Amino acid sequence: MTEEKWQAIILNDATYNDQFIYAVKTTGIFCKPSCKSRVPNKMNVRVFHNAKQALSANFRPCKRCKPTGERLPDHDWVDQITQYMDNNFSETLTLANLADICHGSPYHLHRTFKRIKGITPVEYVQQMRINKAIEYLIHTDKSIADIAFSVGISNTPYFITLFKKKTGHTPTDYRLSINK
Repeated sequence: MTEEKWQAIILNDATYNDQFIYAVKTTGIFCKPSCKSRVPNKMNVRVFHNAKQALSANFRPCKRCKPTGERLPDHDWVDQITQYMDNNFSETLTLANLADICHGSPYHLHRTFKRIKGITPVEYVQQMRINKAIEYLIHTDKSIADIAFSVGISNTPYFITLFKKKTGHTPTDYRLSINK
């Protein structure tokens, strides 16, 4: 990628929209240079001549800038968001940063995700974290605080409360019950 193209991406320069498309490896999304989404890490960017090339490389069009001129179906968008959460559940995932990463508005993301999945993105991430915590409780000797941190919850008392709310047991009680 040339420095000129990188500057076009950083500056959201619409004059480059017909010259190239860029894709972000970590999100699997491709955009026009003018897209107002968060500036990606330069190392994760691939440049294509057109949307067709990006599609054939298995990237999906951005819902914000619509580089193919078409709207991404909601189910595909939610699948994309779900895959991102599955792969990054231990990071800080707020509705705002998920919407930014997946190129949509927080309100639309929340509403669309809930309509398709039956739960909110926050509930989904919480369940992912609890499921991973259960794996750690079963298969490791990690402390409860280490498990909480490993699944993306830095506040151990909050983790214990959330775990009990979701499973009916504290993490310690859960570990004891499986080791009997």
